[in-house]
Amino acid sequence: MNPLSANHYVIDEAGWCVQAIARPSPNFDVRPNDTNISLIVIHNISLPPNEFGGEWITDLFLNRLDPQAHPYFEIIHTFEVSSHFLIRRDGQLVQYVSCNDRAWHAGLSNWRGVSRCNDFAIGIELEGADNTPFTHAQYEQLTALSNALRQKYKHIDGIAGHSEIAPLRKTDPGPAFEWARFERQANIPSVWRQNNTQ
Repeated sequence: MNPLSANHYVIDEAGWCVQAIARPSPNFDVRPNDTNISLIVIHNISLPPNEFGGEWITDLFLNRLDPQAHPYFEIIHTFEVSSHFLIRRDGQLVQYVSCNDRAWHAGLSNWRGVSRCNDFAIGIELEGADNTPFTHAQYEQLTALSNALRQKYKHIDGIAGHSEIAPLRKTDPGPAFEWARFERQANIPSVWRQNNTQ
């Protein structure tokens, strides 16, 4: 599949996107019983910071990041973290955790007065940095993926940046992320990004 041309994704019954590259991470657990998936959280990530390309993000999520490869990696290589998805700069889609399971991406967080967003959220990482414009391919793939997730998980009624659910800790996806562009492309109801109570 050409990552620049896909415009439709399918999420199977096991919670995996059929068209994504699967790189299963050990960093996940089971969502609480009777929890509906109701939120999509958009992040950004780059390893090393502000550098793009390579397999460092996957290495982090698979607990195999080499601490000797970069000084920053010495700090983070023991972190057990993950996200459901990564959209690379060229639009390539990688999945690390089934959407049916709880990935470890949000940390201490709150959305509309409910804490522990990992319990009910799907995390999407964009390869990028707060002040670096994201690519056309990333917006296209984020739109397609968001639409597929909304079709599969009917209780989704919120989309937020990491900075919105953890404003004292996080700044991503950052000021370079064009929310209006994404909302227009994906036909996101404006109410989905309102009424957040920290």
